[in-house]
Amino acid sequence: MAETALKITRDRDATAEAPWLRRALIGVALATLTLFLILPLATVLIEAFAKGTGAFLRALADPDTQSSIRLTLIVAAICVPLNTICGIAAAWATARFDFIGKSALVTLIDLPFSVSPVIAGLCYVLLFGARGLFGPMLAAHNVEVIFSTTGIVLATLFVSFPFVARELTPLMQQQGGEDEEAALTLGASPLRMFFTITLPNVKWGLLYGVLLCNARAMGEFGAVAVVSGHVRGLTNTMPLQVEALYNDYDMTGAFAVASLLAFLALITLIAKTILEWRFAGELASRRRT
Repeated sequence: MAETALKITRDRDATAEAPWLRRALIGVALATLTLFLILPLATVLIEAFAKGTGAFLRALADPDTQSSIRLTLIVAAICVPLNTICGIAAAWATARFDFIGKSALVTLIDLPFSVSPVIAGLCYVLLFGARGLFGPMLAAHNVEVIFSTTGIVLATLFVSFPFVARELTPLMQQQGGEDEEAALTLGASPLRMFFTITLPNVKWGLLYGVLLCNARAMGEFGAVAVVSGHVRGLTNTMPLQVEALYNDYDMTGAFAVASLLAFLALITLIAKTILEWRFAGELASRRRT
């Protein structure tokens, strides 16, 4: 017994990392976070308030900036619910059913991760632009897609679509469908089964995916830049407004809008961390049972 315990201790000591290595890894991680995260955020805040709080507030009160903030919130308010509904449907279909074309559907869900947002925006221009495939038909009916809110919504829907589905699919696969089958056996309708069994079981993963989707929708630049036309006061979202102000050498205005975006990202990060902690605890309890 003593020899076995001694052998286990020796094996543990042999596989444990040296204290200096642990400190070095922690130091590298902290240095990386400081260089690429903390310092840029601090710079944004310092530059935003460099001329005082009054200049910061005046920059945010600019009509074009106010329009960009409203447009960003409107686009997010449209895209996040739509992508949530579509993401739940896609995750449920791929996790619960086997059908012809399932692998193709999974590939399509991941497509926005592999396609450049600029290319996605260009595809919408080629489809719905004045000289695009559907451009003449849309013009005949006085429907404007490109250089309008509609085009921005379409581009944002594309780039932010996968987040909800990719969070829910592995979770639904891990949980299995036994609870849902039991509910159906007991006479529950599919709709009642979904709202009383399926949705509560994945609520934390769903909220996590919604947060990521919202963050991408508000921060998207590439695809929106292609389809928006950069019309100030009309089709500029907050990221585009930051670029426009920076190109005009309005540093206070650019960094004021950037700081607002950073603040929204920080709120998302805090909520994401809380959900990760809460979600991890629920998953652990499910594994124990």
